[in-house]
Amino acid sequence: MKEKQPITGHLINPISMKHFLVISLALIFSQLGYSQSKLTRVDIGATSEPANSEVNLTLEARNQHYNQNPTNAKDVFEKSINSPKSAVFTPDQKKLYVHSLEGYSTTVYDGTTWKKQKVITHKFGKHNDSLFKNSEYTVFDYKYRKKDGKGNQEAKERVNHNEFSGKPVESCLSHNGKYLWVTYYRRSYDKNAESPSAVAIIDTELDEIVRVMPTGPLPKMIACSPNNKYIAVTHWGDNTVGIIDIQSDNVMEFKYIKHCIVDYRAKLDFNSTEVVNRDNSCGNCLRGTLFTPDGNFLIVGKMGGSGGLMIFDTRDFSSLGTVKGLKRNVRHLIINKEDLYVSTNSSGYVQKCNWKDLTKFRIENEGSSVIFSEWKNVYVGIGARTISVSDDGKYVYVAISNECKIKVIRTSDMSVVATIDADSYPVGMALSPDQKHLVVTSQGKKSSGGNSVMIFEITLK
Repeated sequence: MKEKQPITGHLINPISMKHFLVISLALIFSQLGYSQSKLTRVDIGATSEPANSEVNLTLEARNQHYNQNPTNAKDVFEKSINSPKSAVFTPDQKKLYVHSLEGYSTTVYDGTTWKKQKVITHKFGKHNDSLFKNSEYTVFDYKYRKKDGKGNQEAKERVNHNEFSGKPVESCLSHNGKYLWVTYYRRSYDKNAESPSAVAIIDTELDEIVRVMPTGPLPKMIACSPNNKYIAVTHWGDNTVGIIDIQSDNVMEFKYIKHCIVDYRAKLDFNSTEVVNRDNSCGNCLRGTLFTPDGNFLIVGKMGGSGGLMIFDTRDFSSLGTVKGLKRNVRHLIINKEDLYVSTNSSGYVQKCNWKDLTKFRIENEGSSVIFSEWKNVYVGIGARTISVSDDGKYVYVAISNECKIKVIRTSDMSVVATIDADSYPVGMALSPDQKHLVVTSQGKKSSGGNSVMIFEITLK
């Protein structure tokens, strides 16, 4: 028998083996989109590169919760900014709303001066009973977990499920900007986001919550149909979408009409003695959600699972099936005129196609899943999150969390034309209605970075 030859070259001892594994895992996580770059803080006045680009961004102002003694008057310390997840302008730009996940609050700013006007708190007690129509606390057939701390015995039912704090994630406007809908990641007592969560409806004239409706587990994205008939609440928690009829002007008349399932409805039965990372344990991890401009289709992105886009016919919200052919880890969807834009988080791309061609292709081809190949792509960097498109459709702005940058894409040839550093780690984004400012929220990761709302001035040449 041939004798085994000794290994020559670099020997691997236990210490170097440990380092080897650490480096290998870091590379793997980087490819999956989970790597973290160094902590960055950007100075007021910082500008994008190259300086001679057709688009320039300048950090004009910031509201942040990490420096109590800033040296610049436009760098404002604000306690309510606590893990800001997303932002949205009213159509008239009178107001800007910023949702802070860990602060259980929405901060209201003047949409042109950036001065704070109010903080809306998402905390509910007995005195808020009137916000819950007929004391509703669940929808469809959702039930609340009742296990005790050991996870193996039935515990006493909560006296009032509607006494909780909500973690705001995303939002959308309805009724020409009168109502702002804000999804809650979970109710404060539901540590693993297994039970029904909720969505708040804010009257933007009063800046007060006027109703709270139950949702399925862990709602993230929310979208309003262009004809102002429906709200779609996408449940990251169990692969479903709740459809709400909003054709009335009375918030108390809004009602659920459909429970859509994307591939399968996930069963949630986690060990209550453990804290589960629900950002990973999410099945299809439904995220990007929008209605097509004609109101005929609802498109939902699958950030996890087998990926792709699920398309529903809004006549009865029946499923038309999945469209694949995209890069992995679909995160955000936006439409401008006939163009659909998609950001893909872990693969780091922004993709573009004609949404009419996409839906037509889905209708004309049989099968639960079809591959659509008519995409135009541009690589922007791992961690591509929220995207915004200019009204004229010429430019797409993208927040790149892992690289702590904002990039501008020229849509005519899908190329990056400008880049600027951002506070760690940018996730949310809102383009002002007058197209002159871009607001970016940096949420942070595991107490690192974040707690920043940056206002960039946009200059076009």
